[in-house]
Amino acid sequence: MDFDMLGLAPRLIAALAEQGITEPTPIQSQAIPHAMNGRDVMGLAQTGSGKTAAFGLPMIDALIKDGGRPVPKGAKALVLAPTRELAKQISDNLTAYTQGTHLKVALVVGGAGITGQIRRMERGVSLLVATPGRLIDLLDRRAVTLSETRFLVLDEADQMLDMGFIHALRRIAPLLPADKQTMLFSATMPKQMEELAAAFLREPVRVQVNPPGQAVAKISQSVHFVAQKAKVDLLIELLDAHRDERALVFGRTKHGMEKLSKLLESKGFAVASIHGNKSQGQRDRAIRDFKEGKVRVLVATDVAARGLDIPEVRHVYNYELPNVAENYVHRIGRTARAGADGAAIAFCSPEEMGELKDIQKAMKADIPVASGRPWEVIGAPKKRSGGGGGQGRRFGGGGGKGAANAGGRPAAGGGRRRAPGKGRAHQAA
Repeated sequence: MDFDMLGLAPRLIAALAEQGITEPTPIQSQAIPHAMNGRDVMGLAQTGSGKTAAFGLPMIDALIKDGGRPVPKGAKALVLAPTRELAKQISDNLTAYTQGTHLKVALVVGGAGITGQIRRMERGVSLLVATPGRLIDLLDRRAVTLSETRFLVLDEADQMLDMGFIHALRRIAPLLPADKQTMLFSATMPKQMEELAAAFLREPVRVQVNPPGQAVAKISQSVHFVAQKAKVDLLIELLDAHRDERALVFGRTKHGMEKLSKLLESKGFAVASIHGNKSQGQRDRAIRDFKEGKVRVLVATDVAARGLDIPEVRHVYNYELPNVAENYVHRIGRTARAGADGAAIAFCSPEEMGELKDIQKAMKADIPVASGRPWEVIGAPKKRSGGGGGQGRRFGGGGGKGAANAGGRPAAGGGRRRAPGKGRAHQAA
């Protein structure tokens, strides 16, 4: 199948061809025909599967055929994304797709001057890409109206729920016309997502590429069982084996990742970091240098787990496993993009065995063991009631090569008791 068969406008197909895009991905082949028929769409697909074109091309096609101008301060289509990085990536892609047309794209995100964004919206735009918080700021200032908005897209809707944007979405949605067309895209399908879909979508068509929560097939996954203090040496050893290739390194805390970035720099790696303590300008510069190859290693918290579309990323390291199992899938989705192969390497310390179990349960698959022996968890911790102290987990050597498995019998000699509270992040990204 090619884009001609999907019925897209010739000038839109030409714009895609100029970018070397000639064949639709599976999610595009499934979603675009339904979207062009005016149906609400719920798309379940991993990052890197071509979701932006899946929702963007039908909207652009309809707006090209419409030919009308937006009302002042208005937007004919609204795309909401959870992070600035993802919103910018979507905006860049939509701008490329609309080359040679009368359509205008605007980006509205936090961390950038609001005055320029207000001025940009004065004449209205065809497509508005926004993060929920900044959009509400502009709505409160009466700088944006959504009364003529025909299309609404919620991208990475699961992370919007994780980040607490549900209240913002409930404020924004009633400001759009009742007969709008809505498309919702997500990589995972938690229970709350079903409720969100029921509230925002009307008789949606459900299109799905990978089962929700599962990784892209072209990603080679592995886990190293390694003590926390030994992680740095292992990371340096693995990075050193492919210094000329781009690698992403994910951890939990802003302070920890900044410290790791400086350590890698001292070892001669071309490295940059992005996390919540960085300004938007610093984050944009780090991502630009990474894309251009000036930086080979990008160290990040989960702020970068979505929205980074860099096809050449061959390796993703989970230096620290995420607290939220679904974030593992989003992190490793930064590699094996656009049909390429990629490797996802996880480091698991004894304190992170619970996270590994949760990740494997969410993916419905075990991660192959690359080195070390799985840490055994001996007894589940008792739930605390009131101010009571709970029983910690104990760890011992066990298992062996093969898939990571948190089960098993107590190790000979007992093992060691984990100190209460250790091994959990206390600082958000």
